[in-house]
Amino acid sequence: MTAQVVRSGGWWAVHVPVVPGVFTQGKPLDQAAAMAADAVATMTGIDAGDVEVTLRATLRPDVQKDVDEAIRLRRESELLRESATRQLSRAVADVLDEGLTVRDAATLLEISPQRVSQGARA
Repeated sequence: MTAQVVRSGGWWAVHVPVVPGVFTQGKPLDQAAAMAADAVATMTGIDAGDVEVTLRATLRPDVQKDVDEAIRLRRESELLRESATRQLSRAVADVLDEGLTVRDAATLLEISPQRVSQGARA
């Protein structure tokens, strides 16, 4: 279930719309999902460990835009890093198969000889 979180002064107000009457608040956002699960458990009798909560924050539009873009770029960066690692491993294997030394491969690939050796084992 989804919990709506809104900054209210120094607190986060947490509301779970699908369970009438569920509202809680707290200071650290990283604990809001657990607080919402506890509140749902209290109102419904369900064990809090069985309640899975996803947070949806309500922020000013300009702030939300910055947050969304940061998350998008971080995810894109992670995908690019994974792709670069795979490609580097292929390139290391290719240049070493051509008979280049580890040092020459490192110079060609613009990485350290240690990284060439790591790529050769990957």
